[in-house]
Amino acid sequence: MNLPYLIQTAQLLRQPTTAAATEFEGARDSLAEELSREMTARPDLEKLIGPGNLPMMQDNSRNFCRSMGAMFAACEPAVLAQTALWIFRAYRAHGFHSTYWPANLDTFVEIARARLVPATFAETYPFFQWLIANIPSFVKISDEQLAEPLSPAPGHGPKIHP
Repeated sequence: MNLPYLIQTAQLLRQPTTAAATEFEGARDSLAEELSREMTARPDLEKLIGPGNLPMMQDNSRNFCRSMGAMFAACEPAVLAQTALWIFRAYRAHGFHSTYWPANLDTFVEIARARLVPATFAETYPFFQWLIANIPSFVKISDEQLAEPLSPAPGHGPKIHP
């Protein structure tokens, strides 16, 4: 598995309808808060995120929901794949363990299933399923990349003015 393969598989995802994207966007902040709350309550949290990383995990919950909301509004498979790889690389460099993502994404899926209307959940779930299914690839590729210098996520680097 490599980046081109991840992009190719992400291209198979269908962009949710405007109604589903709008509902997700409206629920985004409360979904992120509940995700942080449920993850914080885990007795194994420090094993998943490393010591002192609670604020970073909470930021990740908010940023995850924001980026997925943006993806549902305008699906960009290459951005989805590259951002996921950047997240794995950056957070693992800060002490997050690869076991964090299955726990986090499984928790999020259950929250979304309970809080979104069934049609919205059905339209957005394939994106979460894609992320979950590709965790081994994200780990493998980010392992290879961790030896390289960290670069910003797409669209999040410094602005260079001519």
